[in-house]
Amino acid sequence: MTIPVRPGAARPATRTGAPDPLAPLLDLPEVREAADAARAGIDRLLGHKVLRRESAGVSTESALRGARASAALEGVDVPLAELRAGNAEDPVVQGALRVSAGIGSMVETWSRAPGQVLARLHVLAAADLVDSGDLGRPAPHAGPRLSGLFSLVTGTTSAPAVLVAALVHGELASIAPFGSADGVVARAAGRLTGITRGLDPKAVSVPEVGFAELGRDAYTEALAGYASGTAQGVAGWLVHCCRATEHGALEGLAICESLLRG
Repeated sequence: MTIPVRPGAARPATRTGAPDPLAPLLDLPEVREAADAARAGIDRLLGHKVLRRESAGVSTESALRGARASAALEGVDVPLAELRAGNAEDPVVQGALRVSAGIGSMVETWSRAPGQVLARLHVLAAADLVDSGDLGRPAPHAGPRLSGLFSLVTGTTSAPAVLVAALVHGELASIAPFGSADGVVARAAGRLTGITRGLDPKAVSVPEVGFAELGRDAYTEALAGYASGTAQGVAGWLVHCCRATEHGALEGLAICESLLRG
């Protein structure tokens, strides 16, 4: 199938009556049901009473756990206790921590200037991995698909936010525009999309933990399916992302309960 954010694809619907290229995604096998389940899981989390007074604390803990899980998906699995103690010096982990800490400051800019935000995310993620001159600079091969991605981020669509976030995540991970820390950047961009499109406006779920719990092999396989461009592969990736979102909502609930117990 033609993935809607490929070069030359129509911009997501911005006026009444305009065709919405993302709408057919809901007709792919299992996608609608998975998206509904993800939305329901997030709604349960957002209804937790702790968020009436402790949403900032939950969001902070979510960022820490998300950074750990994102680094684990890159092959660097550090115990949460070591992160809390400040003992994790691995450059991938440090990059993931910087990215998670910086997401909040990028929310207002993401839907207006995604290219600027992506560059900043890469600077944070790869600061200890590549030369400073290579930070925030996508490779020439990425240009056409990044243009399509930017249209997706800045445009409007009737498709559920969880699916838009999955497309953003999948595109960036497939393009690998920077050649370093692309997975960390892709997951952060997916999270930003979920925040800005109202899926999880308080940033209290932990989708990265969801992906980690489903397993690195499953993540890699689902992403390869997306990159193949087949209807089956795209559907598999979208469903995988929805299930990770459900798991991430459960992780958010666990954080809420831990704060409730004190």
